[in-house]
Amino acid sequence: MKDMEVEKNGILAKERHKGGIITMPFIFSNEICEKLAVVGFNANMITYLTKEMHLPLTKAANTLTNIGGTANLTPLIGAFISDAYAGRFWTITIASIIYQLGMITLTLSAYLPNLHPSPCTGNEVCQQADKTQMTILYGSLLLCALGSGGIRPCVVTFGADQFDGSDPKQATKIWKYFNWYYFCMGASVLIAVTILVYIQDNIGWGLGLGIPTVAMFFSIIAFIVGYPLYRNIDPSGSPFTRLLQVSVAAFRKRKLAIVSDSNSLYRNDAFDSSISLGGILTHTDNLKFLDKAAIVTEEDYIKPGQPPDPWRLNTVHRIEELKSVIRMGPIWGAGILLTTANAQQGTFSLQQAKTMDRHITKSFQIPAGSMSVFTIVSMLLTIAFYDRVLVPFMRKFTGLDRGITFLHRMGVGFVISILATLVAGFIEVKRKQVALAHGLINKPNELVPISAFWLVPQYSLHGIAEAFMSIGHLEFFYDQAPESMRSTATALFWTVSSAGNYVSTLLVTLIHKYTAKPDGSNWLPDNNLNKGKIEYFYWLITGLQVVNLIYYTFCAMMYTYKPIQVQNKDKEGTELGNTV
Repeated sequence: MKDMEVEKNGILAKERHKGGIITMPFIFSNEICEKLAVVGFNANMITYLTKEMHLPLTKAANTLTNIGGTANLTPLIGAFISDAYAGRFWTITIASIIYQLGMITLTLSAYLPNLHPSPCTGNEVCQQADKTQMTILYGSLLLCALGSGGIRPCVVTFGADQFDGSDPKQATKIWKYFNWYYFCMGASVLIAVTILVYIQDNIGWGLGLGIPTVAMFFSIIAFIVGYPLYRNIDPSGSPFTRLLQVSVAAFRKRKLAIVSDSNSLYRNDAFDSSISLGGILTHTDNLKFLDKAAIVTEEDYIKPGQPPDPWRLNTVHRIEELKSVIRMGPIWGAGILLTTANAQQGTFSLQQAKTMDRHITKSFQIPAGSMSVFTIVSMLLTIAFYDRVLVPFMRKFTGLDRGITFLHRMGVGFVISILATLVAGFIEVKRKQVALAHGLINKPNELVPISAFWLVPQYSLHGIAEAFMSIGHLEFFYDQAPESMRSTATALFWTVSSAGNYVSTLLVTLIHKYTAKPDGSNWLPDNNLNKGKIEYFYWLITGLQVVNLIYYTFCAMMYTYKPIQVQNKDKEGTELGNTV
């Protein structure tokens, strides 16, 4: 037993000497190229679906959000495989190869004439893509979604793994890492929405997709080359099985009385050693009915030196794992509507931009798909300001290494997102007033003489909101999740985006159906935005977000932080408290 302990400590010591800043270029290259590929297509996908595949606007918008929803749901699969069986390195590697295959297929579908409809000219009716063409398109996107499912939840967590959280000198670097991870990701998005979108609009989709495909290939090579430098944490078995075991054990003992002294509950540090390298979770007083899973009875038959049957008896640490996941649920749900609001930038906001004057000079105009550059730039500037100015300033008052709690950071993001959709509605009113003044209401193909830069405020506000809310959300999941479930927790971050996209699809479908009138008018028309009521749609989302903010504030006030004990000393993790 001692030999095993010595061997385990030796492995841990060896792993601690690996990792660090030197591994970041290899890890970031993979995420940057994956994001370059995703955004390089998604930023302009509404144009591809309407102009190249000839789909109606609402069908194209719903297709876009459904694809986004599916791509953000697959991380649950990747996270499960990573945490339970393969580990993060191999999950990322295999997922990247699958993603590469999807990108190759997608590029070929855009390049080969037989794999997309023929272009239509003049006033002829455009022929929609046939079933074969759409099947190939969806098949390639499915491969990309599966690949993303392995990359997204693991890359950010794998990067954080390179810093030893038990070392005070490295602990603060973890939270800086999240800011700069998002900054690098934003920089790749910036390249995608400028250079790649310009190539797609002015040279061709084959080259516009081929470039990120080649970049993805080289990123896989770079990531694998860095293997000897990485700090790898072995998988510790299925976290979902442990959560189920706690639930079953608590149900079996449901008739037992809740104990008044938590010290009498079952603990076994040796049994939990593989899932508590960073410290043992200590008992909390909420969700006490789950504590019954740790009450020792005569039927449990615990033999000295042997682990218990986890389907009958569990440790306090494992029970607190389940409690942590349950407590995270309401905060998880609060992020859905922010994604729903953001999703409109790639659909209706982009269509608005296409009807407006996008010229910077007489001979050059910004592609409509590149308008999101203002979102990215504002997000990057906000991240830099937050990290270099706001955090040091707030640290003087709060004493927290990260300046403010991630719950406060998320709250600021929610407020700014409300302003973004509110402003978007007023800008659409202004656009339609100009269209009416110039007699363009019934001329959907005519350019409305108003600058597309009127859209900059709403795009920029969305970027600022994302810098606060999305990074705060990511920090929250990583910090508050059980140590052995961090890939799964990061996957939960992406499932928020999935749910938000599906909510957008539901809203668009219902509004398009129930606002349709016999004269053909609709809040969300397929062919003529000038006759629509998109501002009402934006303000509906604004109202929903206000209700959501009230809900989030209540959840944040009631939230109990994860308590952890390290080296027999109570430590507040990164933040520990009863309520916020």
